[in-house]
Amino acid sequence: MDEIKQDEMLQLLRSLNDEVRELRSRIDALEANQPKRVITEELVCILSSTIAAYLGVKPRIRQIRLISSESWAHQGRATIQASHALKR
Repeated sequence: MDEIKQDEMLQLLRSLNDEVRELRSRIDALEANQPKRVITEELVCILSSTIAAYLGVKPRIRQIRLISSESWAHQGRATIQASHALKR
């Protein structure tokens, strides 16, 4: 009886190991196709002029960090959708 359970456990572990290996390869493939985010000098100039127009003073940009936020994207979509007047 113990041998049967051990064989089942070994088979299950091998199966799980194969699935993890496949998932790792899929993740590696997805990450390889992901475009690299680069902050160009042009983008820094655009950000600087936008901030200057908003604040009224020329900002000194010391650091820029790229972060992704689903809530930021969701809020932006909600704002745009709320601004449209729907005809009934």
